[in-house]
Amino acid sequence: MTRPTRGRLARYGFAEGDGGARAADLLGPDGLGLWRTEEQEPADEAAGELLAALSRAADPDLALRQLHRLVEAERRTGEKPGVLDALAADPGLRRRLIAVLGASSALGDHLVANPRQWTVLATEPDGLAPRADGRLDLAAAARLTAATGPIPVLRQAYRLALLRIAAADLTGGRGLEQTMAALSGLADATLAAAHDIAVDELPEGTPRPRLAVVAMGKCGGDELNYVSDVDVIFVAATDEDLAAATQVATRLIHVCGLVAWPVDAALRPEGNRGPLVRTLASHLAYYRRWARTWEFQALLKARPAAGDLALAREWIDALAPLVWTAAERPEAVEDVRAMRRKIIDHIPPKELEREIKRGPGGLRDIEFAVQLLQLVHGRGDESLRAPGTIPALRALVAGGYVGRADGEALLRGYRFLRGVEHRLQLQGLRRTHTVPTEPDALRWLAAALGYAATPGRSAVEEFRAEWVTHATEVRRLHAKLLYRPLLESVARVPAEGLRLTPEAARHRLEILGFADPAGALRHLQALTGGVSRTAAIQRTLLPVLLSEFADAPEPDRGLLNYRQVSDKLGSTPWYLRLLRDSGPVARRLARVLSSSRYTADLLAREPEALRLLAEDTELTPRPREVLAEGFTAAAARHADPVEATRAVRALRRRELVRLACADVLSRAGALAPLTPRTADGGGRLPTLADVSAVGVALSDVADATLAAALRTARAAQPGPPGLRFAVIGMGRLGGRESNYLSDADVLFVYDPPPGADERAAGAAAHAIAEELRRLLSAPAPDPPLGVDADLRPEGRQGPLVRSLAAYAQYYARWSKVWEAQALLRARFVCGDADLGAEFEALVDPVRYPADGLTREQVVEIRRIKARVETERLPRGADPATHTKLGRGGLADVEWAVQLLQLRHAGRLPALRGTRTLDALAAARDAGLVDPEDAVEMAAGWTLAAQVRNALMLVRGRAGDQLPRHGVELAGVVRLLGGDDPGEFLDEYLRAGRRSRAAMERVLDAPA
Repeated sequence: MTRPTRGRLARYGFAEGDGGARAADLLGPDGLGLWRTEEQEPADEAAGELLAALSRAADPDLALRQLHRLVEAERRTGEKPGVLDALAADPGLRRRLIAVLGASSALGDHLVANPRQWTVLATEPDGLAPRADGRLDLAAAARLTAATGPIPVLRQAYRLALLRIAAADLTGGRGLEQTMAALSGLADATLAAAHDIAVDELPEGTPRPRLAVVAMGKCGGDELNYVSDVDVIFVAATDEDLAAATQVATRLIHVCGLVAWPVDAALRPEGNRGPLVRTLASHLAYYRRWARTWEFQALLKARPAAGDLALAREWIDALAPLVWTAAERPEAVEDVRAMRRKIIDHIPPKELEREIKRGPGGLRDIEFAVQLLQLVHGRGDESLRAPGTIPALRALVAGGYVGRADGEALLRGYRFLRGVEHRLQLQGLRRTHTVPTEPDALRWLAAALGYAATPGRSAVEEFRAEWVTHATEVRRLHAKLLYRPLLESVARVPAEGLRLTPEAARHRLEILGFADPAGALRHLQALTGGVSRTAAIQRTLLPVLLSEFADAPEPDRGLLNYRQVSDKLGSTPWYLRLLRDSGPVARRLARVLSSSRYTADLLAREPEALRLLAEDTELTPRPREVLAEGFTAAAARHADPVEATRAVRALRRRELVRLACADVLSRAGALAPLTPRTADGGGRLPTLADVSAVGVALSDVADATLAAALRTARAAQPGPPGLRFAVIGMGRLGGRESNYLSDADVLFVYDPPPGADERAAGAAAHAIAEELRRLLSAPAPDPPLGVDADLRPEGRQGPLVRSLAAYAQYYARWSKVWEAQALLRARFVCGDADLGAEFEALVDPVRYPADGLTREQVVEIRRIKARVETERLPRGADPATHTKLGRGGLADVEWAVQLLQLRHAGRLPALRGTRTLDALAAARDAGLVDPEDAVEMAAGWTLAAQVRNALMLVRGRAGDQLPRHGVELAGVVRLLGGDDPGEFLDEYLRAGRRSRAAMERVLDAPA
């Protein structure tokens, strides 16, 4: 028994079931005579070639039906059908005609209605494919149609040209850009022909008006699709031309509607409410006074199309200065963004995810991103002034305004989406941009786009997967480019500031407040000189960065720091791409480099750390446990202790960059890094919210550094088995109130293993401590972490390391009150945790005496406090503005709080903390301090701590003295979010006086 015919035909892609029977009938002896039903094979070799061509069509069944109808139409004319013979003899014709019949029911219907017109797809005598560049062949149209009159012939000529373009497109004879250009050229030719028809119809004696037809939209960009309105603007030369020009324009619109597509003149001034035709002077007056941003955006695609082409060019040239300054309007960038959102809002919800033009991830996303970048950057770079999306995008990539990878992704997305749009529209020659939902329609679309089934996935699934990939990437890049923070900054720079010619740059530098414009200009020339891509990107960035530098007290230093970072990183592929593309990185970097020598020095040593500026999460302090694990793991990767410590110090440097940058930016408005939004919708806060958070974060970094260094030191100096060793934090480290200039104040404690020789154990512990200090003090390109053990018993005269028993003996017999005061900040940092806890338990009775202090001890503390003020304050220092030892500063508040702890913590456990503000709050809650005094001391301590940190950040070196004038004062004030240095200084002095008065009341309180 032979297999059914339809089963054999299914191999050629024809439908099975009833559809298969229909295909057999159309192909069989009673149809086209291409299929032998008994033998179930092609009738002959030519029939086999034709069946193979049909199998390659987007829809083989549609192609077959249309071919059968075409043959039948030929037969009805009384002539011998010639199409089948021609298809057999001309492989090129066979490929082109079958592709059209299988992809476009509308063009197939047209050929059936005009059965001789398929001949325009025949291969030329020279063996080349027929011309498909959009030219109108009115002679061929008149020959191949019975219609007469200019408009019917023009309609036929348009369809013939469209047929050739579609055939070239479907068979790979034309790429996307060539197809769009051909369709746009066809539109130009049709507009020109309609214009000539309209002029010829003017009443006799009417002078020929000078009327320009300017193509806009996709036609103006040479990127027209198969079915679209053609956007135009009509321009008359003079008032005398207006009446006749309006008559011609009106008739042109009517003719084009009959021939091809609607002509839309709604982009003209005042839209459909305004006059259809205006003079050049009237257009200029409107655009100078009334035009909105979207109207200038539309003018990006203006191109002479028909009529008086010289007048059209004159109109475009006259409006160009207005177009290329439109982005300088304060609202321009947001206007473009708002227009894009408005378009999305008007899409019916059920079509939103299927819209390849207007929907998210669609063509409009690409076009709006490109056009906004053109408006902003095209003011200073004429290479960007291209009407088409693809040429403009290529120019943006070549100029460095869009990254190569991003540009390629957008180009791929654009080509894919336009390809889908073309196939959708070609099928029925209907204006559509929506992917269908019907399974049959989706299968046809996937086949028309060339998708085939793969193992485990159908052709439709292959298409959907690629569509989702492109749409997702386009949506991401649209948001990245359209909402790039740098755009508003560039748009605010005047156009002349973008060009940075030597004279213009020198003048601008003087206006911006650079102290050495000539030196600054040399930096600019070094950064922007030449024709390299790097120089092009720098020319984009620098006008914005200069404005940021100008806001700092020392603009010259900001530019110098930027030059140094750029010199080190300029050749790396990611550096300038990061500044251009990644959120607020460029402005954050400018803020950091112009505000903080400390951070600039860190970045100069490790410039790659500026990647941290890209994400708020990267400017968030790392948890203590994460730091400890990371630092210890880095040390463990190296057997050599020096290399291990170098790795640890490099990590510490990276963390200092993270914290310093977050600190500098915390009061920088929109540039401030913020914490994630909480689940309950609460507000976002700066990642380093206050000086206490800075102190904790810096202390955590120091803890992790000491822990990793101790591990390395113990590996280098092992000591006897079972030797326990711990590092106790003291001072600001112990209180977790470290600042950028703090050493690590520590005590070293050990406990010998049972039965071990005490002297040998002590020597081993001493070797460990010395090795730790040596490793951390070795010269290296990072801020040193000094390890200071001077707070140990007997100070520098005492042993560096003591056993737990020795500490117990000392504190029981010899401890003085100032040592008890120092122990208030003692906490375990690293090493043996049990030994650390035992040490803390050992010193608790010393620092928290059960009976408080005697009168003599209180007097002694007051005496030491007075001595410190007179002896330790540097000569010439201003006590009113010295942050550490000055009036109402850090020492004043800390001594007051520590006195309260020594007197009362023995009976009030809430006071037993190492942090100053926590203990002050506990004392207030316990009624030991007047609430107002607590507020004043907390304010004084906080402000002094902020200023001390800011001084280090601004100067790049240690210092406790707040200057009363000059750039350093201005830098501190700016860093702390202030505007007026005089007002800030007054506030500091006022806070210091109040804090000092509150401290004296606490210190003078009766024992």
